Amino acid sequence: MRRITSAHLRYWDLDALADSATVVVSELVTNAIQHGQGPVGLRVTRSTHELRIEVTDRTPAPARMRCADAADESGRGLLLVDALSDDWGVSPDGTTTWATFAFPIGRP
Repeated sequence: MRRITSAHLRYWDLDALADSATVVVSELVTNAIQHGQGPVGLRVTRSTHELRIEVTDRTPAPARMRCADAADESGRGLLLVDALSDDWGVSPDGTTTWATFAFPIGRP
């Protein structure tokens, strides 16, 4: 899913967002696989001013940030999503976690 996202960003001339966006895809998809139920879906869209990444699964329990201890091997994924994206959240039904990225300044 990272490669597909990266390819779309190159096609859309959004290479400047590729590193951050692919990390976010990786974290959201990993969360959905580890904590969700049923099939996992990825949707990457662009509007006139932003890139939006959505990952869905069938679990109504919303994704939430955790406070991982220094020795913990996991639990920092949404902290990365929060740090790398401009905004992120969860759909009202809890089945979709999304993140957005504003286009780089100067992009038409």
